Amino acid sequence: MILTGCGRELDLSQPRIMGILNITPDSFSDGSRFNQLDSALFHAEKMIAEGAAIIDVGGESTRPGAAYVSEQEELDRVVPVIEQLSQKLDVMISIDTYKPAVMAAACQAGAHLINDIKALQEPDALKVAAQSQALICLMHMQGEPQSMQNHPVYKDVVEEVSYFLNNRVAECLAAGIAPEKLLLDPGFGFGKTLEQNYELLGRLNEVQSDYPLLIGVSRKSMIGNLLNRSVDERLAGSIAAALYALAQGARIIRVHDVQATCDAVNVFWRAQQYQRSLIK
Repeated sequence: MILTGCGRELDLSQPRIMGILNITPDSFSDGSRFNQLDSALFHAEKMIAEGAAIIDVGGESTRPGAAYVSEQEELDRVVPVIEQLSQKLDVMISIDTYKPAVMAAACQAGAHLINDIKALQEPDALKVAAQSQALICLMHMQGEPQSMQNHPVYKDVVEEVSYFLNNRVAECLAAGIAPEKLLLDPGFGFGKTLEQNYELLGRLNEVQSDYPLLIGVSRKSMIGNLLNRSVDERLAGSIAAALYALAQGARIIRVHDVQATCDAVNVFWRAQQYQRSLIK
């Protein structure tokens, strides 16, 4: 399967790694480490060398309780980085935003994928995304980042996540976005308790499967709270969750630790391909 966003191809015939590049002072994992242009470019180049096929640039933290960032501040953070990435590095660039103006400016600067935690629900987001010709990742979130973890409630988390994503897909298609432009993200950690996250992971193959799944579990509290590990001690748990997601059909894994995850994914994929060849 090959997807094309803004003229850039993404081959999903095998799993791909999306490297996280936070241009923020308050990210839960690497806040302020890469919010200067030179350090951001250096880290992006390092992630590409380690195996990242996509660099996901974000200018607003979406951790639980994160402060709102103005549209202009977000533009000032991400656009210069995306311009430099597109000029200097051979990689697919993703913009992690829910603001239509940021989507438009980022795609004009060189982004190929819009990664939206609000699944294009902001006013004009559908229109901007359709005009951009970018790939689109639609994510499920219950509530808002500031309050989403206060008391998330579901009757059936898998059923409700699937229902939401199906509805957002239908809205995208009605807005003229081609089905081959769409990716889906069940939104681990976004308005979900520890148990809800693991039920969702355990039943991931029941989530809407007509579109490629992008999974983000790297260093999240669903890893830390289960294992009682601090943010910088969550690598093993993050990789375990990522490999389980791949076994359930995920195609893109969004991570902080690119090299270690790539190594694990490559071993997993080689073994899985051999197993499938025996079945055939």
